[in-house]
Amino acid sequence: MTFRLPLEVDMEIKKLSEVEGKDKSKIMRELLVLGIKEKKIEEAIKLYKEGKTTLWKAARLAGISLWKMMEIIRERKVPAQYGQKELKEDLKALA
Repeated sequence: MTFRLPLEVDMEIKKLSEVEGKDKSKIMRELLVLGIKEKKIEEAIKLYKEGKTTLWKAARLAGISLWKMMEIIRERKVPAQYGQKELKEDLKALA
């Protein structure tokens, strides 16, 4: 896969490469993996905020533990979307 990066981004990757002692390709792979992980978390939080999924399902969509998702929700000050329906679904998922 090939693509062009803005000069500023390329320079930042070069700086990271020098600081971490890794080649630019390795840095790019690491950044892509981190970006994908963050994007999955953002999408899961969006669905949770909209009431389209439970916290448990959001954690599964994001590929993280329920406890980690709870921590992220708390850090980002996302209001709880939790009622009896969500509790029943979460209990069912645990069984």
